[in-house]
Amino acid sequence: MEWNLPNRLTMFRIILIPIFILLLAFSWSNLGDIYVLDDLIPVNHVLATIVFIIASLTDLADGKIARKNKIVTNFGKFADPLADKMLTMTAFVFLVGLDMAPAWVVAIIVCRELAVTGLRMLVLENGGKVMAAQMPGKIKTTTQMLAIIFLLMHNIFFSAIHFPIGEIFLYICLFFTLYSGIDYFVQSRDIFKK
Repeated sequence: MEWNLPNRLTMFRIILIPIFILLLAFSWSNLGDIYVLDDLIPVNHVLATIVFIIASLTDLADGKIARKNKIVTNFGKFADPLADKMLTMTAFVFLVGLDMAPAWVVAIIVCRELAVTGLRMLVLENGGKVMAAQMPGKIKTTTQMLAIIFLLMHNIFFSAIHFPIGEIFLYICLFFTLYSGIDYFVQSRDIFKK
């Protein structure tokens, strides 16, 4: 593996996932709740959101650095979206467990992510190039991350007016999850002819 800065940021993002899991997996009732903009939110949700935001920012940074310095690698094109999938799927599973996201939406998102990951491996195995993320996929990733942040933070900024911003981003990301997944398969249709 090429140990350039973007690849290190990707690995750092993967390392943050177990920390995120620990913050949400156990009852941290002794930490209590904290007021954030007049909303009472469990401290572990706030800490998990901070870890998630840091991990998400590394996703933005590694892509920009790689493109700016022209150090796009096959490892980066493969590991960067894989790290995103690991992070977002972990978060979505916890959101279902916390009753903050519908299981059917998360099931569709997880199935799409696994299907596209399998497709990427199939393309590589057949001598093709790893597909870099297209715009619909980038919109999907951005809206997934925003949905997770707002849901974990109990729709902060919008809770006073009872506006479900997290849920809105969740359904926008569901649309782009399906759209970008179909797009990947259409682009790779030649692989199935073989």
